[in-house]
Amino acid sequence: MTLPFQPVSDPLRLFSEYLRVTGVAHLGPEPVQAATNPAWVGKRLGLLNGSSWIMLWANYFGRLYLPGVHLVNVGNEAVQLSFMAAHARGEPCPPRANIDAFVRYARDLVELAGVHAVLITCSTMNRSYREVEAALAPRGVPVLPIDLPMMEEAVRLGGRVLVVATHGPTVASTQALLRETAESMGREVSYSGLQVEAAWERLARGDVEGHNRALAGAIRERLREEAFGCVVLAQLSMSVFCLSYANPEEEFGVPILSSGPCGFQRMGEILAGTAS
Repeated sequence: MTLPFQPVSDPLRLFSEYLRVTGVAHLGPEPVQAATNPAWVGKRLGLLNGSSWIMLWANYFGRLYLPGVHLVNVGNEAVQLSFMAAHARGEPCPPRANIDAFVRYARDLVELAGVHAVLITCSTMNRSYREVEAALAPRGVPVLPIDLPMMEEAVRLGGRVLVVATHGPTVASTQALLRETAESMGREVSYSGLQVEAAWERLARGDVEGHNRALAGAIRERLREEAFGCVVLAQLSMSVFCLSYANPEEEFGVPILSSGPCGFQRMGEILAGTAS
């Protein structure tokens, strides 16, 4: 039988590699690796995503930085379609319905899966953080927006911050989180935004290397025009940038922070009970 849809050259390898990253639902413990912190063994982390496609990123960076932690995902395209439509109409983004949905999903993660912590992986949906946190507080379950540790590091580094995004709905939420983070730390922050839609378009076509090249070119051009203390990449999807540029400070002359490494490393501290 000839299949009408053949999106990749090697479907068998695609499915095999995908399952290596995501795994399947199970009740047993995650395999313990040499890098596993003993305090992580038996812990479950709820990943609250803004869309289903980003779960690959959440699982990849989660397994990379939190080996031994059982990852439990929730989220779907309806969330992203809703806030994209609101942004296109010029309405508040994310909509109230999205925030309410994230509170429900977070409760599901605790009540159905018994997670020990929740990580909000969607930058646009960081606006739901306080309400999700309040909803889970009676259960003693900590909540972290994935961009927060990155923003704290940007404020600590000082200097003007270049906030780079590829997706329009993310821009306002990310910049708001940077301002709020600086205020909570008792610091002032100066920043400038850069939106690289060409990178988003390449990512949507499955061209991850092209996405990274588009980001690199836009960042280099902006750094030639203006001095910055660091660069922050505003979305979890942009964390694949570090796969092409493993030592960005050496390559670009300033630290380039992404939420995947920063967020999962902080969550490791929370799960181990060592976060300050």
